[in-house]
Amino acid sequence: MKLAIVTAYPPSKVTLTEYGYHLVKHFRLQNEVSEIVLITDKTNEEKDLNFEEEGCKITVKECWSFNSYTNLFSINKTISETKPDAVLFNLQFLKFGDKKIPAALGLLLPFMCKLKGIPTISLLHNILEQVDLNSAGITKNIFLQKAYSLIGATLTKFVLASDVVAVTISKYVDILEKKYKARNVALVPHGAFETPPEPDYLLPEGPKQIMAFGKFGTYKKVEILIEAVEIIRNRSNMDLEIVIAGTDSPNTPGYLAGIKKRYQHIPQIRFTEYVAEEDVPVIFAESAVAVFPYTSTTGSSGVLHQAGSYGKAVALPDLGDLSILVKEEGYKGEFFKPDSAESLANAIENILKDDFYRIQLGMNNYKAACSLPMSEIAKMYVNYFKAIQLAKSEGFSLKLPKRVAELEN
Repeated sequence: MKLAIVTAYPPSKVTLTEYGYHLVKHFRLQNEVSEIVLITDKTNEEKDLNFEEEGCKITVKECWSFNSYTNLFSINKTISETKPDAVLFNLQFLKFGDKKIPAALGLLLPFMCKLKGIPTISLLHNILEQVDLNSAGITKNIFLQKAYSLIGATLTKFVLASDVVAVTISKYVDILEKKYKARNVALVPHGAFETPPEPDYLLPEGPKQIMAFGKFGTYKKVEILIEAVEIIRNRSNMDLEIVIAGTDSPNTPGYLAGIKKRYQHIPQIRFTEYVAEEDVPVIFAESAVAVFPYTSTTGSSGVLHQAGSYGKAVALPDLGDLSILVKEEGYKGEFFKPDSAESLANAIENILKDDFYRIQLGMNNYKAACSLPMSEIAKMYVNYFKAIQLAKSEGFSLKLPKRVAELEN
């Protein structure tokens, strides 16, 4: 099978870059995949294809850019020229831009593949019904939020034109089945990017590192983390370093520069900027706690699975989708109120003051991550593609079993 994967890819700064990297890394090892056509965004640096294991051929096609109005046409043209046997889209609603038109046009691509008759799976990391448009940095205007919801519902229907739409949280399956009467929605777990050997759970000498990882400025805000650590410092003698590992979200350029200036008087804050894939294990290994300073959630958390695979204790906001994910996939951590630095300080302190408890959390999260390795997730997608191809060859549409007992009329 010649498989096209449409995704952002390192060293891109666009969202879902890390997930795109690990999709390619594990699909290239599947026996059924003879070639991967990586349809990805343009970057000045070369794409990171330095894999250790031998795998299938990878053909890179850099043909789109964040917020470009021509993405629909350039990606569609590339698919036509490369003639893949199947296409996998790695999507969320602001995948192709944070401007309305580029973002919307990109989400028409699964429908275009439907017209071409190409077996298509869209991995949808979030659904608009579960996105807080204000916290996600899209709009604060109530009337615009209603307009976005209407437009989002229409775009969701175009994504649902895929042969299969994969989501990572069971609640999303229920919503799409009920609201859109969909029969092609599959629950496919996020998966752990890596399953390294079990760590020793020891920490390096020096200050304990309190780390947040990702793209910051929209729903990931580091102010609460910095203020929480200051609260701990003021009431204890803990030696703590704050590590902000990552870059600005494409939606909020300049956010971290503003944070550096605002908190320049605070000691022991380290900004790593972009973290290359080979440096990710070190960042996690040296951290005592991985903190998730989210004001809202927009789907499954890749960072949670990364933290688990490196055996890290985590401090998590008590928010809907993230709480569901933690319960469904067996992770454990300390929860805090997302609008309270005091609550986050208590959560971090609870982990740090009891080393046995920190290690217990890390061991549990390592076990949860290893139960769903990315290699198994790739196999699940290959099996779905086989089922789609069989259905097409027999002349019928693939319909998946409903999760909900009865769809609403």
